[in-house]
Amino acid sequence: MSKHGPLADINEADLEVHPPKTSAAGIEAVGVALGRGLAQAGVARTARALLRVNQHNGFDCPGCAWPESITGNRKIAEFCENGAKAIAEENTLRTVTPAFWDEHSIADLEGKTEYWLGSQGRMTEPMVIRPGETHYSPISWQGAFDLIGEHIRATTPERCVFYTSGRTANETAFIYQLFARAIGTNNLPDCSNMCHESSGSALTPTIGIGKGTVSLEDIHDAELVFVAGQNPGTNHPRMLSALQECKKRGGKVVAINPLPEAGLLNFKDPQTVQGIVGNGIALADEFLQIKVGGDLALFQALGHLLLEAEKRSPGAVVDQKFVQSQTQGFTEYAAARETLDWAETELATGLSRAEITTVAGMLIRSKATIICWALGLTQQPHSVDTLKEIINVLLLQGNFGKKGAGACPVRGHSNVQGDRTMGIWEKPRPGFLDALEKEFGIPMPREHGVDAVRAQQAFEENAVDVFVSMGGNFAAACSDTEALEAGMKRAGLTVHISTKPNRSHVVHGKTSLILPTLGRTDSDVKHPDGRQFLSVEDSMSVIHSTQGRLEPVSDHLLAEPVIIARMAAATLGEDHPINWRAMAEDYDVIRDHISRVIPGFEDFNTRVRNRNGFVLPNPPRDTRTFKTSTGLAHFTVSPLEYLNPPAGHLILQTVRSHDQYNTTFYGLDDRYRGISEGRRVVLIHPEDLAQAGFADRDMVDVISSFTGSDGVTTERRANSFRLVGYPTAKGCAAAYFPEANALVHRELVARESNTPGFKAITVRFVAHKES
Repeated sequence: MSKHGPLADINEADLEVHPPKTSAAGIEAVGVALGRGLAQAGVARTARALLRVNQHNGFDCPGCAWPESITGNRKIAEFCENGAKAIAEENTLRTVTPAFWDEHSIADLEGKTEYWLGSQGRMTEPMVIRPGETHYSPISWQGAFDLIGEHIRATTPERCVFYTSGRTANETAFIYQLFARAIGTNNLPDCSNMCHESSGSALTPTIGIGKGTVSLEDIHDAELVFVAGQNPGTNHPRMLSALQECKKRGGKVVAINPLPEAGLLNFKDPQTVQGIVGNGIALADEFLQIKVGGDLALFQALGHLLLEAEKRSPGAVVDQKFVQSQTQGFTEYAAARETLDWAETELATGLSRAEITTVAGMLIRSKATIICWALGLTQQPHSVDTLKEIINVLLLQGNFGKKGAGACPVRGHSNVQGDRTMGIWEKPRPGFLDALEKEFGIPMPREHGVDAVRAQQAFEENAVDVFVSMGGNFAAACSDTEALEAGMKRAGLTVHISTKPNRSHVVHGKTSLILPTLGRTDSDVKHPDGRQFLSVEDSMSVIHSTQGRLEPVSDHLLAEPVIIARMAAATLGEDHPINWRAMAEDYDVIRDHISRVIPGFEDFNTRVRNRNGFVLPNPPRDTRTFKTSTGLAHFTVSPLEYLNPPAGHLILQTVRSHDQYNTTFYGLDDRYRGISEGRRVVLIHPEDLAQAGFADRDMVDVISSFTGSDGVTTERRANSFRLVGYPTAKGCAAAYFPEANALVHRELVARESNTPGFKAITVRFVAHKES
């Protein structure tokens, strides 16, 4: 076990390509999971961590937001392969000391990949780099806080931006948004702006809540589950166990994706004999290999077919009682879906009428349907309309407030939903601000702040003096990479509260601080009353505690709530009306504040100590009621829209590899897709490859085009990608992010949600020429 990261960076010439796999997990997943842990942290530390992950009185896995059962016993191994990788990354005994920063200049580090940077290990001390300097150097904690306070006081609130990652716990998120608003700004962009913002934008006006309406047990009990635009085998593998349970109870699964994802085709549960030595279980009863961006057309067609079936058998398909008593807009919706242009539907989706009709038949027969989705549906210009169309289909059959039914946006971050619940949002509701003012006795800013995309614009316009990032890797996570990095370098101060080095530390502001923090698995004991715990919210609105137990790799690390509280005190003064010190010393104080500010958290400190935590209110699920502007669920009507590239172009989507958690790379093996030892690849259908005039493994530069509202078309370029023939949907291609993020114009976004169009990139290829 090395205490240092790899000396060599990625060499794309080492790329290996194998046939994609047709099943996921199994004994190989166990071996990979354990191997990564042993390599990073050794036997004892790995065992201590894995035995506590997702257990009662343990810590919540930092890998995703998939829930644990709150009604039954938990397994001893309540984690998946990629969860184990995430834990190994955090548990690592590799350390980045001041000697590392002394050895490596910014010029040196700018040439390194995210894989190399993150593999160096956990950071051990606060570091600073000032104007004109070439290396980071150590700084005391108090010196860092004083520097932050000086910069914030020297500017105005609207020129300060506070970004948040989805790994941030509830208490941390609450005190963080409170600090930003105490300064006077709602500039609180977060990772949700870049992933599930479209979900909230579609769900809130139609069903009155911006999150999912199902429980884990509902997925087990569903008669039919749609899994659309997501890859659970890599991004949240424990979902496969839930789908397996659904299948065992007689349920059906429909997979909708441009790429054949191994986990949805066949699942080998590594905790069963069949999963280890048998053939596993085929999960998807139907696989619709849809074109990227064709989902709106698909769900409009399904709605049309349901209504046609209702005409043939009145009362047998549509839940007329529910529709008439608890919804509005049905008449207009039914009129819009009266007819369907099948030729255009087939063009938009890449599916045949027979395929769509087969799935519609499954819907008609189902009395309890859940539709799950993730980023494949949220990152296109028409994403919000697509998700509203899903709600239409669910409303038709009354799939809310009953067992085994509902809407299920699957969150990829471990607490991205909780962060939003805690007030991390650039557009806070007046009632939330009123509650903050009542609780803390200070005025709260009312003007909306910037989201992630508008923060990029602010960087480009030199309108950011202070940028604070609570976790995450803003530079690598956003679109229009080149322009964003240039803007970040012009900012006055960038502050990164992080565990490991990343790209954002390298494309820093004129002055930059790196503040090393405790991770989810680390023990947080530096308090007057000893060890503290935090809480998170999973994808099913369950609040439960999380408490690390491992010894931190350095005595210099501070917990995130402590860092925020000390920043606030250094900025606003120790005599500020808000008692920051009390919240830093005892997280119960934070929870008491939350209990009086946020509905659903009454008696927070008592309820969070329950064995399984507690479930937040969810009117569509709990009482079949809808807190919309009318008190009814809303059918909506959207025009048909899809991605139709010009001749000679394809639609490219960005994806994760199997060895990746957003911008963190665990390794270089995307084994389910057969890609290893390299990342700069474009997966392309063999027929599209031939039509473009290239051969498999040709090296190309990728050029994207975007036409703005002014009618002007601009291009972006990303060089040195290798084309790989792959069974994706025709007319579509895929590449890994963040390498392909440079191709996404900042203005290519989803309407209403302003989410970047990472699944809607119009591209062409030119032969790469070595310089």
